[in-house]
Amino acid sequence: MTIDEAIKTAIQYENRVVAVYQDAVRTTHDPTGKKVFEALVAEEKNHVAYLEAKLQEWKSTGHVTAERLGTVVPSRDRIEAGVKKLKEKVTTPDQETEVRLLKKAMDVEIETSRFYQGVVQELPPEGKRLFERFVEIEEGHQAIVQAEMNSVNGLGYWFDMQEFTLEGS
Repeated sequence: MTIDEAIKTAIQYENRVVAVYQDAVRTTHDPTGKKVFEALVAEEKNHVAYLEAKLQEWKSTGHVTAERLGTVVPSRDRIEAGVKKLKEKVTTPDQETEVRLLKKAMDVEIETSRFYQGVVQELPPEGKRLFERFVEIEEGHQAIVQAEMNSVNGLGYWFDMQEFTLEGS
């Protein structure tokens, strides 16, 4: 796979993830869940914009730089530590819907993460550097979705991202 192909394919993956989270925002009945999904929509849209800029850079210069890509999602360790601090579960009115949305989100995050892991292994150093941060961020997204799944399934309560400082992780 070339760098050009990897960026174009990554844009397709990210747009698919955006669509899953936008559907979740429209469908969820839980206000905290809606906030989490909205934050993830914004994050994924930022990924699309970043990748589109990188594609333009590649097309115009034949090279691509890997500027730092930020995230609103705390590291996996911070998420797990925060989940341990959470209070008693608040029951969601439509648990089946929430579980379905979260399962779909987890599936698309895992698939996207695997794509990025493969790209990092396959591309030359210039392309590898561009996608390494995406691997880290996707792991954080999976941790957020897993925390939400645990809470909806009675292993905690809806993970409220406001519990954390959302600045660079």
